[in-house]
Amino acid sequence: MDANLFFPWLDWLNERYSAMLEATIRLAEINSGSLNATGVDAVGAALVELCQPLDGEVQRLNLPPYILITPEGEQARYPLGHAIRIRKRPEAPFQIYLGGHLDTVYAPDHPFQQVRWMDGNRLNGPGVTDLKGGLLVMINALLAFERTPWADQLGWEILLNPDEEIGSPASAALIAEAAERVQLGLIYEPCMPDGSLAGARKGSGNFSVVVQGRAAHAGREHHLGRNAIRALCDYISALDQLNGQREGVTINPGFIHGGGAVNTVPDRCMARFNIRIEQPEDEVWCMQQLQRLGETINRRDGIHLQLHGRFGRKPKVLSAANRVLFELARSCGEGLGLSLEWHPTGGCCDGNNLAAAGVPNIDTLGVQGGAIHSSDEYLCVDSLVPRARLSALLLMRLAAEPETRQRILYAGDGHD
Repeated sequence: MDANLFFPWLDWLNERYSAMLEATIRLAEINSGSLNATGVDAVGAALVELCQPLDGEVQRLNLPPYILITPEGEQARYPLGHAIRIRKRPEAPFQIYLGGHLDTVYAPDHPFQQVRWMDGNRLNGPGVTDLKGGLLVMINALLAFERTPWADQLGWEILLNPDEEIGSPASAALIAEAAERVQLGLIYEPCMPDGSLAGARKGSGNFSVVVQGRAAHAGREHHLGRNAIRALCDYISALDQLNGQREGVTINPGFIHGGGAVNTVPDRCMARFNIRIEQPEDEVWCMQQLQRLGETINRRDGIHLQLHGRFGRKPKVLSAANRVLFELARSCGEGLGLSLEWHPTGGCCDGNNLAAAGVPNIDTLGVQGGAIHSSDEYLCVDSLVPRARLSALLLMRLAAEPETRQRILYAGDGHD
């Protein structure tokens, strides 16, 4: 189909820059750290208001609490904000998932809370790029799409989840549920700083380990104590030595806590660590190593080690259908003057979850920026409209070109 056919509908987005920027700033000024349920819900409410013109069915979904092993080695439950699901035309034969998260990595007590201009194009602020600017890209792309004569050819559902930055432990079930209804996914994580897309992604597991020893007076009865810190240090050292033993697997001990008065043999300590894997079969190898290391420590007299956690995200290995979808995105980009490439990354996101459920997806359709997860996070504001135009054109072509939809479905049946 002639690409020029779509441009009159895309041009509506050219007038949306100020509204998109204003809404991004407004969302960024609401703290929505993952465990700040009140702030997350405030962002959700603001987005429901922004989505009203889409005229979709809105659901506000309760999620189970987030379970975290505290520095004291105890289980704590933290309430999460609500997930938001918005659906339209669920009866349509071709369904698209659009996803983005409400939460950020910045807790209410984090020093990074303000939005400021770095220069004429870069806006510094918490979540401006990851992912609040991306949410405005998604909404405005849909607004443009809904104005077209092809809109009735596609059904879509938005899922806004409150816990992506902590691995989507509670919302993973909602993503899996949606995967049974949709044929492809568009997710609004930020693109790479150079504008390229993420391709294959590593999988990820978050773990905590708690070691119980035996307290004793460090002077009078040191020999009666069993030092939990020493046992944990040995475990972490052996864990770190697994790095380099299997290609594509990296293990990062990231937090350790324990002990107290130095005249007491410490009887409890804990640590948290992350594992990244490249291939699905790596998970089995990693779990075997963790079991072996734990059994080694637990053979020590008076020491008990307990492991918590799991692999929450499988690796995203590019399927034939995903490659067809990427080529469609590249074609759309060329029509808009954007040169799009995609590259593997060690990061992971909800695109991993969708891919594990067999749904091809592009998961970096959000804004361009950089320094995410730091107080230097910035948004290139001149990317707001172009990225919205890219998503809108993707939607328009999927709706207007039945053969394009069929290529994705056909490739998904195992044909390349």
